[in-house]
Amino acid sequence: MKYTSLFSIFLLSASLVFAQNQNISGGNLFEGEPFLSIDPNDPQHMVVAWMGFVLFDPITIKTAVTYDGGQTWSSATNIPHFAPTYGSADPSLEFDNDGNVHLCYVDYDADIDSGSVYMRSSSDGGMSWGSPVEVINAQSDTGQYPVDRPWMSIDRSGGSNDGNIYITSMPPNVFGPLIPPHHPYFMRSTNGGATFDPWQYLDDVDWLSGDQIQQPMPTHAVSSDGAFHAVYPSWVTSQSFLPQFIHASSDDAGNSFSYHSVLASLSSANDPNAKKGYLIRANPANADHLLFFHLDEVNGDADVYMTESFDAGVTWSSGVRVNDDPIGNDRMQDLLWADLDQDGDLVVSWRDRRNGGNGNYNADTEIWGAVRWKDSTDFSPNFRISDTIVEHNIILNESGNDFMCIKLMDDTLSAVWGDVRNGSLNIWFQRMDLNGTILSIQQISTALIPVFDIFPNPSSNFIKLVFAAPELVESITIVDMNGKVVFETLEFRSLLDLSKLAHGSYIVQIRTDEATTSKKLIIE
Repeated sequence: MKYTSLFSIFLLSASLVFAQNQNISGGNLFEGEPFLSIDPNDPQHMVVAWMGFVLFDPITIKTAVTYDGGQTWSSATNIPHFAPTYGSADPSLEFDNDGNVHLCYVDYDADIDSGSVYMRSSSDGGMSWGSPVEVINAQSDTGQYPVDRPWMSIDRSGGSNDGNIYITSMPPNVFGPLIPPHHPYFMRSTNGGATFDPWQYLDDVDWLSGDQIQQPMPTHAVSSDGAFHAVYPSWVTSQSFLPQFIHASSDDAGNSFSYHSVLASLSSANDPNAKKGYLIRANPANADHLLFFHLDEVNGDADVYMTESFDAGVTWSSGVRVNDDPIGNDRMQDLLWADLDQDGDLVVSWRDRRNGGNGNYNADTEIWGAVRWKDSTDFSPNFRISDTIVEHNIILNESGNDFMCIKLMDDTLSAVWGDVRNGSLNIWFQRMDLNGTILSIQQISTALIPVFDIFPNPSSNFIKLVFAAPELVESITIVDMNGKVVFETLEFRSLLDLSKLAHGSYIVQIRTDEATTSKKLIIE
C-alpha cells in the first residue's frame, strides 16, 4: 500500500555510456511502485507490475511482459479489482522454477474495513492471470488490518520445499494509530499458491517487534538450501535498549523459527519524506551468506549501508558504506534495492542526490548503483543507472509514490523505478551489461499514451482535435465530471460540434488499440 516510513536503524568506470531510459508506463497522471521479475529459465523473459491510473476507476495494478530482453513488450494488462470500490497497491512478482509467475498485491477498500492481500498466478509467462487467492484479510487480526506492503519470496532451491510461496505483511500507517502491540505477519503456500495456510506472527517471545513501531515491515529471501530468512524492526527495551533489526530464519518452511539480532542503533534517516526501506538478500552461490541493506545517518546524512553474515544470520559484520560521494557532504540517499546473480556478483542501487544541489529530500535526483564482484571484498566505483538528473516533484512527498527494483542475471542489470522527469510519475526502465553496454533502449510501444491537442480550449462550440496518427484511433469519448458519456464516436473526427453541451468541465478520451489518453476540456 505505502512504502514504509518507519525509523531506519542507523570495476565500473564512472564514464559509462548512457542511452535514453525507457518509459514503461507512459502515463500522464500517476504510474508508480514498479516491481520487476525475470524468468530463471530465460533471462530474456521479464514481467513488470506497477500501480497505474485508470480513468473513473481506483488505482489498478498493471503488468507488461517482454520475451526479448525489453526490446518489445506486450500491451499492459489491468488486474481486475476484487470489488468495485477496492483500490490496488503494492505489487510484487516472482517466478518459480517451472516458469510460472506469481503476482502479490493489496486490493482493499479506502476505509480499510475490507479487502485483502491477494495472489494471482500465470502459467503463460504473465500474459494472463488466474483468479485471485486470498492470502490474509483486513479483519484477520482484529484492529490491526494486516494488509499493508506484502512482500513475496519463492523457494527455488530444488529441495523438498521447492515451489513454496512465502508472503509477509504488516499493519497500515495511513488510518491513524492502532492499538499495540504490533506484529509482522507470515503466510505460506505449499501448493503453488492454490491456497495459503493460516497466517501467523513472524515475531516471537523475546523477539517481539513491540509497541513503538506501528509498521514492523518484514523483508525476506529464500537461500539456495531452501531456508527462509526475514528481517524486521523492533524496539522493546527489555529485549534491547536500542532499536534493532531482528533476523528470523526457518529451515523447515516456517514451522519453527530461530532469531538473532542484526544490528542495534539510534541512528536513523530523519527526513520524514525519505523512502527508508531496508532489504535482505541471500547469495545464490552460498547458502550461508546473507546481506542486509539499510539507510544510516552516522555521517550526518542518509547513506546506503550493507552488513552481511556468513553463518546464515547468526552473526553479522559491521556496516559498509556503499555510496561513494564525499562523506558528510549533506546529500541524502534513499530508495535502495539490491540483487545478486547466480555466481554471487552483487549490485546495489539507490536514488542519489550527490548532484542535487541541496541536502534535503526535495533535491534533484538520479539513480545510481555499485557492483561488488564475487571475488572481491570491495565495491567498484559508483555508476549512474538513469540517464539524466530529475527535478523534484511534490508528488514524491506522498508516502509510497516512488519505488525501484533491480534484477541481476548473467552480469546484466535490469532496473525499473518511479521517475518524474516528464512532470508526472511514470515507470522507467534501463537494461545494461555490467561492462557498460546499454541494452534494450527502445520505448515499450504497447504502453505508449497517444498525445493529442484540443483547440481552442476553453471553447464555446467547436473544437479541433490534432492527433499524430488518426488512422489508429478506435474511439473518441467525452464524459462530464460525473462520468456520464455526453459524446462518442468510433472514428476519428478532427472537428467536433459541442455547442449543445452545458458550460463546465469535461474529459476528452482518445483510444487506440494500445492505450487511452485523456485531456480536460472546458466549455464556456
